[in-house]
Order: sequence, then C-alpha cells, then structure tokens
Amino acid sequence: MTQSKTITLRINDSDRTLPLDPRTTLLDALREHAGLTGSKKGCDHGQCGACTVHVDGQRVLSCLTLAAQAEGLPITTIEGLGDAPNVLHAMQAAFVKQDAFQCGYCTPGQIMSAVACIREGHAGSADEIREYMSGNICRCGAYPNIVAAIEDAARTLGWEAAHAKL
Repeated sequence: MTQSKTITLRINDSDRTLPLDPRTTLLDALREHAGLTGSKKGCDHGQCGACTVHVDGQRVLSCLTLAAQAEGLPITTIEGLGDAPNVLHAMQAAFVKQDAFQCGYCTPGQIMSAVACIREGHAGSADEIREYMSGNICRCGAYPNIVAAIEDAARTLGWEAAHAKL
C-alpha cells in the first residue's frame, strides 16, 4: 500500500496543498483533487493532447506527467488563462470568433498548445501551425478553424506584445 504524500502545486497563481499518492498524474491531481476539470482525459497515453497544460511556461501532457514532478513550478490550466474571471485570453476569444470547436472536448488542450505555439514562435504560417499543433487531435475535424484562430490570435498577441514595450 502506497502512502500519500503532501504535495504543494502552484496552479493558476494559487498554491494548492494536496495529499496525493506519489504515482498520481498531474491530470488526475488537477481534475480529481483540485477540482479543475477543464483539462480533459482523452487517451491517457499522451497521444491526443486533450490534457495539455503549461508547467513552468512549457506545454506538457498532464496525463504523462507526475504531479510530484510539477511541485514548486507554476502550472497554468485553461481555467487560468484569462486575466480575470469572465475575461477571455486572446486565444480563447479567437477560438470563439473563428468557431474553432465543435464538440469542445479537445478545445482546452488545443488552446493551451496554441498559446505555446505562438509564444515559442511557431505561428509564422499555416503549415508551421499545423505541424506544431499535430499532437492535438480533434475528432470533429475543426482543424481549418483552429488554424484560423491561431493566426487571428497571433496577430492580436503580436500587436499587444509590440505595444506593451512602449
């Protein structure tokens, strides 16, 4: 029998101290222990991208990451992207504007990967976006709208970044 260990996770700018089995994945810690159900359990094998979150600014597949590995590092989930409650992040707004979802199951992981796509400089062309986003599966086939949303958000975020330096 494995004993639980107390782990403190910095989730969306708030510390959460959770008693977890050391084998608990970050996805299960977020969904089952922290009550943040935006990140989805799709394949549970790291093949669909539905569980994508950011850990220390990098996109990770939370189904393949142990919660203990993220201890002490900032974790951002889809719930933590906007600036305040009811204020959408530019990527979330672009997904709505471009109708870049159908059933919506993959959308949180798509959005988290899309934010990383722009931040890491991989939004220079539709082909580059498709390549970078290839680890995120949409079973409904909303890919053209997802690419359009990323291009839209890249323009918005690029403008904001350029003017933030003034």
